[in-house]
Amino acid sequence: MTTQTPVKKVPLLTPLILLFMLAMILANLGGNMYGPLEALYLKELGASVGQIGLFYTLSQIIPLMLQILGGWISDSLGRLKAIAIGSVVGIFVYVPLILATRWEWILLASALGAVTRSLIGPSFDAFIADQSAPENRARLFGVTQTLFGIVAVVGPVAGGYLVELMGFKGMLLVAAILYLIATIVRVSMARTAAKSTPAKPGGLSLAGLKTDLRAMAVLILAGGLFTWIMITDGVRDIFFNMSFSFLSVYMQDIARLTIGQIGLMNSIFGLAMMAVMIPAGALADKVGERVNIAISFLFISISIGLIALVPPASPTWVYTTGWVIAGLGVGLATPAYQSLISKAVPKRLRGVAFGLFSTSLGLVSLPAPVIGGYLWENVSPQFPFMITAVASLLSIIPVWLKFKVSGDMEEANETSPESVKDSGENAVQ
Repeated sequence: MTTQTPVKKVPLLTPLILLFMLAMILANLGGNMYGPLEALYLKELGASVGQIGLFYTLSQIIPLMLQILGGWISDSLGRLKAIAIGSVVGIFVYVPLILATRWEWILLASALGAVTRSLIGPSFDAFIADQSAPENRARLFGVTQTLFGIVAVVGPVAGGYLVELMGFKGMLLVAAILYLIATIVRVSMARTAAKSTPAKPGGLSLAGLKTDLRAMAVLILAGGLFTWIMITDGVRDIFFNMSFSFLSVYMQDIARLTIGQIGLMNSIFGLAMMAVMIPAGALADKVGERVNIAISFLFISISIGLIALVPPASPTWVYTTGWVIAGLGVGLATPAYQSLISKAVPKRLRGVAFGLFSTSLGLVSLPAPVIGGYLWENVSPQFPFMITAVASLLSIIPVWLKFKVSGDMEEANETSPESVKDSGENAVQ
């Protein structure tokens, strides 16, 4: 009689991932204290609704030039090193934010923030994908995004409270301290990874960049899954930026909520998002990512109606319900989208893919905030939101028809010769 040696179960969350997520939470807690209230800070610094729309359009230009480059640096130097470099740059974002006396100063902070996000954003998604297998990838994204969702719950309500207590500049000083602590952790992780992992041959080179961009161009023009992800989300992003750039102003001027209440609404949104992401990841792994994404579009369309299309100054519970449904919708889609993108491209191109994905969305939606500001001032504050609700419903059709992943595609992108290069962090586990 023979007995089988039991297979040791590898935990979904390794110590490396947990430390990585701690740094991400600290860094983004301050950003979520400020981000949902940014339009109100611009307004306090003298910007009109039209100028707020112009700000969000101008602030998208620099990320368009950097996202692909940041993803390529992540693929070439390693995820942790790219994040450490971006985090050091991110410290300087808070200097113009705190010293600003006019809204135009915030453009400098936005430019520095674009450098930071271009290095950290693609690296974050690619790092999580690198630490998982295809069969549990959406679940890991769901778990990590749930942990990350802490910032969306705590950040806005803390930001609103601190603004009412200390003003915007006091709140930004607290956010800067949190970011500095996170940067110390990230730099330490990158140095540990560098000692444990041999240097990657070739490093950064123009020839390597051209090769990776050519490979991505083939994927974009092939008319397959990655093409449809970009088309569908490009259209969606146009309409989301057309309305959501002004959501905090709408909540203050039309819904008559205080800054503290607006922060609380954003936190309720984050709590709803956290509550659903772990089961959403498991659902996507079981039945496919398109189910999550289609339901998400439906929920978001309903939530926009409750948030922005009810009579002005409706009872607070109406807006709260809208924010809850929106959080559920985003929570359903987030792990599914991240998993879907990672499966649609070879492993060695994940950083470039996530960077290109962000760039393509920003490119097509570049004029959207200006258009939204024009419609707000010349039609009605509700009109941009009405268009966004309709666009969300229509997006369900291509999602259901085109967002399909075959087993052959998953296997080829995980094990093909061009995807076997290590990202540099697996040796740290």
